Order: sequence, then C-alpha cells, then structure tokens
Amino acid sequence: MTVALMWEARAVPGRGGELLAWARRQELPRRPLRRETLRAPQDRVLVITWWDAGYDAALPELPEPDGNLVTRAVHRWRFESVEGDDRGGE
Repeated sequence: MTVALMWEARAVPGRGGELLAWARRQELPRRPLRRETLRAPQDRVLVITWWDAGYDAALPELPEPDGNLVTRAVHRWRFESVEGDDRGGE
C-alpha cells in the first residue's frame, strides 16, 4: 500500500520564501518513495511524502517550524492510494 503524508503551513506574511527554504532543508530519518514541495499564494507551503507502508504505520513527518515563522499550527493529513483508480484526469 502507498500512503501519502501531507504537511501544510502558512508563513507570517512576507516570509513565505523563508518557510519554503526551511521546509526544503528538513531531513527525515528515512527516505520516502517520493517527496514533493509546493507553494501557494498567501505564503503557504505544502510538502507531500509517499511511503510504501500501511495506513497506520509510524512514519517520520516534518516538524513544526519555529512559531515566529508561521501564523498557525501546521496542518497534517494522511491518505492511502486507491488501487486501479489512475484514470488520467477523468
């Protein structure tokens, strides 16, 4: 099974670049199958990691950034891949 962990944070206004750089520097104790870092308006940063693991497996996650860099606590979500549902944008 493939599990995706999503980590999303919103930087203090004007500090999105710093939050993005901070997130990209974070090392995990294990290497995921894939890791992608994205940004969005309002100084938001999203990191998605994919793992070959069960849904409830103990997996490493990015930490909380320093409180003076973000406007709120990090949002975290966990998803599992749905087999046979790769329909190419349908």
